[in-house]
Amino acid sequence: MSGLDLSQFYETFFDEADELLAQMEQLLLGLDAQAPDIEQLNAIFRAAHSIKGGAATFGTFQKLAETTHLLENLLDAIRRQDMALRADMVDIFLETKDVLKSQLDAYRGSEEPDEAVYERICAVLRQLAEEDGAPAHGAAPAAASAPPAQEETMHMPAASATGTSDKPTCVRIRDISGKDAQSLLEEMGNLGVVLHSESKSSGLAVWVQTTCSVADIEAVCCFIVNADQLRITHEAAPRAAAPDVVSQFEAAASSFAPPEAPAPSAARPAGNAAAPRPQKAAAPAAAPADKESTSIRVGVEKVDQIINLVGELVITQAMLTQTASTLDPVVHDRLLNGLEQLERNARDLQESVMSIRMMPMDYVFSRFPRVVRDLASKMGKQIELETQGRATELDKSLIERIIDPLTHLVRNSLDHGIETPDKRIAADKEPVGKLTMSAQHHGGNIVIQVTDDGAGLNRDRILKKAMEQGIPISENMPDEEVWQLIFAPGFSTAEKITDVSGRGVGMDVVRRNIQDMGGHVQLSSRAGQGTTTRIVLPLTLAILDGMSVRVGTETFILPLNHVTESMQPTEDQIYTVAGDERVLHVRGEYLPLVEMHRAFAVGEAQQDPTQAIAVIMQAEDKRFALLVDHLVGQHQVVVKNLEANYRKVPGISAATIMGDGSVALIVDVFALARANREKWSSAAETVLN
Repeated sequence: MSGLDLSQFYETFFDEADELLAQMEQLLLGLDAQAPDIEQLNAIFRAAHSIKGGAATFGTFQKLAETTHLLENLLDAIRRQDMALRADMVDIFLETKDVLKSQLDAYRGSEEPDEAVYERICAVLRQLAEEDGAPAHGAAPAAASAPPAQEETMHMPAASATGTSDKPTCVRIRDISGKDAQSLLEEMGNLGVVLHSESKSSGLAVWVQTTCSVADIEAVCCFIVNADQLRITHEAAPRAAAPDVVSQFEAAASSFAPPEAPAPSAARPAGNAAAPRPQKAAAPAAAPADKESTSIRVGVEKVDQIINLVGELVITQAMLTQTASTLDPVVHDRLLNGLEQLERNARDLQESVMSIRMMPMDYVFSRFPRVVRDLASKMGKQIELETQGRATELDKSLIERIIDPLTHLVRNSLDHGIETPDKRIAADKEPVGKLTMSAQHHGGNIVIQVTDDGAGLNRDRILKKAMEQGIPISENMPDEEVWQLIFAPGFSTAEKITDVSGRGVGMDVVRRNIQDMGGHVQLSSRAGQGTTTRIVLPLTLAILDGMSVRVGTETFILPLNHVTESMQPTEDQIYTVAGDERVLHVRGEYLPLVEMHRAFAVGEAQQDPTQAIAVIMQAEDKRFALLVDHLVGQHQVVVKNLEANYRKVPGISAATIMGDGSVALIVDVFALARANREKWSSAAETVLN
């Protein structure tokens, strides 16, 4: 293999190993130590085996390979029932997974993993093996003998382990698809000279003249197939193979040609090995294999580049449409029809490209069983985690940022919300508390909820703490406003500071992070029944549907999903309260009236509300009226970061480029709602009284 540069596959290996470690963690968390499921054990073993094989093949990730080798031996002994699984073993395996993740991150950053941590976890694994009589091999995995599961199918003579037999190496693989067969043929060509190949009954046999060891061949094959599908021997190739090796290889490869173009073998090293085959695997492990067979791996930077180009296309299309609006439709009929078609194609392309950036919430939810398990154990609580809407999709740029706020919310629910078993029994509840995480699409937004069945928020304690911190409050405040107090900086109702909470630096960070993503967070709670935190986020921050409005000489963009209706106010609908503040009476509801020319200091704007247009907006379950001069139209706009290119502007979330080349500001609806909430509340009370 000296002629093959394996460094080109490093990043693919890192990504695949990350996925395998995540899968391993989920399977370990779902493992019943008293009655372990054999299919789950097999899936965990295969995940460890694939990581070990890949690390050993590259030859530069020795600590990762050695650690997984020790873990693999223990898992193999357990699945073969040579060792009994205990609850403390699951804890050790989870800790080993954490160490493997840190090693992987170190190698990804071109660094060596922590030596002390490596020595400690290896010592723990060896000690565990010695206690239970399992093999604790410390030799390098590449030179290690095959695991017992593979010994049943390999039937190797002694000389085969070194690859020094005079006879060529015969690699037989069963239950293999045509696409995978072709990939393996190509890999065999990299290992040596392919002498002959045969395919029949969904199986493949390849005779290759190579100096590579069995472990090396196995490691390469396990990027594509499972170890139990392999049988490696040393035997003479069929005589018919002698004349023309190249033609034999080409003929064999062509016989496996799939209906579509095959993905490069390097793009999917461990996908099939990561999960058991559907007909015999546990359900949690089978889904990734199906997905992997019809997918390719593309770097995030390439997707972002496509998104940016589509954005530029949308801007160009808007420019052409605006320019063509002045043309005579009779004379330029074909041009205008072409532009309409371009607009439809641009929208379809945008939607298609945006779907590539979308990721399921399972990517986020899969992180929390471990968090809940560890915290529940630390706090002496019994907690059941339920997730709903795992397939709900969100933009990748947002899905990475939502993990931290959700972690804060989950920790809060476990610490402050759900009670200990004895307190729950005393309150006539089940001793096991329930934490539910859900996600669902709602219009152009995604709604994420974290719900617990704990004690709920304590209104009196929150008000008392607010008074101590000098926060202006009223005893008659509605519950909704009281709950919002916990988002104040430094606010905490914890009686003592622990390593979990109590410092008052969590919930304000949660709200700030959510707001930075263009979303908002709401709380609802009932004493003795639990608390629900509701997060509403836009599905993407790249391109949005907006309504352009004119205020004086300026153009603003209102996110269309916040616009409910527009109207021209009359004199009898407008009331002045609290000095010069105004509210708009619409169908029995008093809506705060926000004059955009005052909010953004725009000159030459319409001063008379009855001559302007009121756009009814909805944000954070609140409605208000936004006063503008003119409605221009509805169209897609490409979101540009204003803070990165200029500076932070209060009440403005971003900017966009219009068809005429001018810059329009995108209004931050939530910021306007928050900035005026107290003022609007007092104004409405004045009117109603």
